[in-house]
Amino acid sequence: MAAMTSSARPLLNRRLAEFGTTVFAEMSALAARTGSINLGQGFPDTDGPEEIREAAVRALRDGRGNQYPPGPGVPELRAAIADHQERLYGLSFDPDREVLVTAGATEAIAAALLALVEPGDEVIALEPYYDSYAACVAMAGGTRVPVTLRPDAGRYHLDLDELRAAVTPRTRLILLNTPHNPTGTVLTREELTAIAELACERDLLVVTDEVYEHLVFDGEHVPIATLPGMRERTVTIGSAGKTFSFTGWKVGWVTAAPELVTAVRSAKQFLTYVASGPFQHAVAEALRLPQTYFDTLRADLRRKRDLLSGGLAAAGFTVYKPAGTYFVTTDIRPLGEELSHGGDGFAFCRALPERCGVVAIPNAVFYDHRDAGAPFVRFAFCKRESVLEEAVSRLKALAG
Repeated sequence: MAAMTSSARPLLNRRLAEFGTTVFAEMSALAARTGSINLGQGFPDTDGPEEIREAAVRALRDGRGNQYPPGPGVPELRAAIADHQERLYGLSFDPDREVLVTAGATEAIAAALLALVEPGDEVIALEPYYDSYAACVAMAGGTRVPVTLRPDAGRYHLDLDELRAAVTPRTRLILLNTPHNPTGTVLTREELTAIAELACERDLLVVTDEVYEHLVFDGEHVPIATLPGMRERTVTIGSAGKTFSFTGWKVGWVTAAPELVTAVRSAKQFLTYVASGPFQHAVAEALRLPQTYFDTLRADLRRKRDLLSGGLAAAGFTVYKPAGTYFVTTDIRPLGEELSHGGDGFAFCRALPERCGVVAIPNAVFYDHRDAGAPFVRFAFCKRESVLEEAVSRLKALAG
């Protein structure tokens, strides 16, 4: 029987009409079809600590989390999140009133924007940005206002004057991401102080995605909630996936003042309701690992960053060495005459698997201003060193 259709309007909600299948799905399928090394989607190719995986197994066997966990998250995890924020940043949160566990950071972002944004509100985001930001702003009925990070002298920079000029009477909140995906920028204390002063001056909320907080190689991670006037107006989002290499567990969290957590929870309860019960217990143990774990993780990824960045530079790319995250952004224009229209990242990434057996992501998908992102391509280095070495060897073909 033919599917029912309506001639009056499309089936897909018009707010989502601009969002098709993600480029990550396209490129991962291309990697599988061509047998290429997938440096596109940002997931590790090894599991995290064995003792944390065993903690999840114990929880399953002991029946902890196999039924619906509490809506705000299991108490052990909420206490561990609060302890983590206090221990690292001096931020004190009540685990019962100011911590909310979510199905990964992506749900936290969605719930925060659905809760805090109404139709007609403007949301400022630093461009390029993680693709779910645009979709979540659209679902909330808001209008996204990109402020573009631009490359110069080896790193991407925020123009604070441009940020200030983007604020209008309709601006509801600023959506931050630091360390920043895809550029690898870590906003400085001075930059964050200026953003905080602007938020206080114009009475704006800030939603800050800090899932790469433990992956900072140069500089320091400064939660904006630690700055004067910001604790009561900031929703901070964290996640276990990037820090502990268990991205499939989907355990994220929100820390904020009680009124903000209540608002986010009001939206979150109608999304997944609850998720990842046994994994919540395991992540509670993970957050209490000794500092040596986090130091070793950072050192390991710094070596991998340097390995891949060096190989990309040798292959002919301009490389913007990241200060954080596990992604490196490159400019493909120096590779030469096979590129057209000032450098077309989409065409380059679609051809790269056949040319040298490596998959990357075109940064243009993270931009509203697609032309600004056209010549830039992102590679992930959260892979085994042997995989990165093979990728670097294959990429040498571009230099020839």
